[in-house]
Amino acid sequence: MNLKTATVLQQEKERTFVPKEFKVTTWSKLKPYYNELLNRPIQSREELEQWIKDKSELDAVVSEAFSWRYISITVNSNDEKAEALYQYAVQELAPKITSFEHALNKKLVGCSFSDQLDNKRFGIHLRSIYNAVNLFREENIPLATDIQMKSKQYVKIFSEMTIGVDGKQMTLQKASSLLEETDRDYREAVYHKIHQRILQDTDQLEDLFDHLLNLRHKMALNAGFDNFRDFKFQALGRFDYSVEDCYDFHESIKSEIVPLIDELNAYRKESLELDKLRPWDLFVDPIGDTPLRPFETIDDLVEKVIFCMDQLHPEFGKTISIMRDKGHLDLEARPAKRPGGYNMPLHLTGLPFIFMNATTSLSDMRTLMHEGGHAVHSYLTRHYKLKSAKRVPSEVAELAAMSMELLTMEYWDTFFPDAEELRRAKIAQLEYVLKVLPWIATIDKFQHWAYSNPGHSREERVKNWMNIMQEFNSTIIDHSGLEDYIAHLWHKQLHIFEVPFYYIEYGMAQLGAIALWKQYKETPGQAVDNYLNALKLGYTRNIREIYRTAGIEFNFSREYVSQLGAFVKEELEALL
Repeated sequence: MNLKTATVLQQEKERTFVPKEFKVTTWSKLKPYYNELLNRPIQSREELEQWIKDKSELDAVVSEAFSWRYISITVNSNDEKAEALYQYAVQELAPKITSFEHALNKKLVGCSFSDQLDNKRFGIHLRSIYNAVNLFREENIPLATDIQMKSKQYVKIFSEMTIGVDGKQMTLQKASSLLEETDRDYREAVYHKIHQRILQDTDQLEDLFDHLLNLRHKMALNAGFDNFRDFKFQALGRFDYSVEDCYDFHESIKSEIVPLIDELNAYRKESLELDKLRPWDLFVDPIGDTPLRPFETIDDLVEKVIFCMDQLHPEFGKTISIMRDKGHLDLEARPAKRPGGYNMPLHLTGLPFIFMNATTSLSDMRTLMHEGGHAVHSYLTRHYKLKSAKRVPSEVAELAAMSMELLTMEYWDTFFPDAEELRRAKIAQLEYVLKVLPWIATIDKFQHWAYSNPGHSREERVKNWMNIMQEFNSTIIDHSGLEDYIAHLWHKQLHIFEVPFYYIEYGMAQLGAIALWKQYKETPGQAVDNYLNALKLGYTRNIREIYRTAGIEFNFSREYVSQLGAFVKEELEALL
């Protein structure tokens, strides 16, 4: 993709502090704006409010510039110029900005007018600022820079992994779609090739994780914490729930969802007429039909997503349409692209950017619906003057994305005009909704253990990973002979390397999305209104209030999870 074709909104928001023609280039050009904020006298509440807005504008200018640099290295990991610009931002600009950020945060919390600010408008913002001031340590700045640069090695390692299939070299992500093929021997061969290729880089990935773990533990100790888990919990701004709530989530998923997945896998095993259900049997159609292909080309995918989302609410389809027209979609799979997908909010101009690696699979369609939910969320909050109001916590951001997957399912006949194919697609989606929950619990529980026991050996890590896998794994799946693959299966999870502890939010939001879909099945119009109103709040209310606005609970109790699991099971049984 040529990023020169990507543009900003024609009507960029009016700036009052940073000139519109200003570009983030060198520190000498950027520093005067931070100095002005630091030295500006504040003599009234009104002047403080203007100071906050000006700082937020500067934050948005810098954030968007950094975001474009990140986008550039992910659309082409071989672009050396883009890599150099990104490294300059991370290694040279970010540390200096961090020091000024702390000084500016201290100025805000120490201002005599801060207690006169309206709590409804500024309460959430101030809560985050106080937290940042309490966590800041000057000695953590170089550690954070090192971590950010080292963690990007993960992307490079995986983006360069390819395997040969049918005489062609392909990325692991593209090869994974072949696990939907009906030829079982073919699927098994592809499965082994994928995991053998990952094993080739096991030592490199283990070395990388050890290095990151040690750096993160040092950061925690510097900030006065016993371990990185407790430090990161506070750094992520998890004000509205506790570590114990995470443990409750783990236990509820284990007791209420894993048995449902055992039932689904037993049905799959019986339908496929297998003596043993193996890992390469999990993505093929359960009655052995050919893989679903919901679209033929990228343009076809985008057109159908726009139409489908438009049926749910015109605002949703319009967002993706604008992004397409402005060049803010890079969706096709190709060599040298980073694996995975993301929606990148662009807080200055208000129009986000979606990146993914689409082939023609059902999961690709689901991914664009998911990232489209994030994009709609970003677009609906573009009017807020405070950048912090647009930086929603992950528990809310993922609710927007996962709900979009389920709510749009009512209009999937756009992709599947054939009734039987539509039925199969819905079954696959609901199976995924349930099956992802134990994996989320596995990854989160593993990280709790790893970072709470920073001196562990690699042998201990393998042992504990295998034990945790056993807790949440379906007993119907036979992994015999695959122990080497399973022992390092967590290497496939980017979040562990790049954004530690950012993963359970997907599970929390998945439960919320199920509850919202249940509401939609009962009162469609009200559910869409609730969803829209919750998204429009951005981060101006706490997590529990936003969930209440959506008409659902932020709840991980066994009773609540059991109710949601039973609802999905009922919907599945109606389709089977």
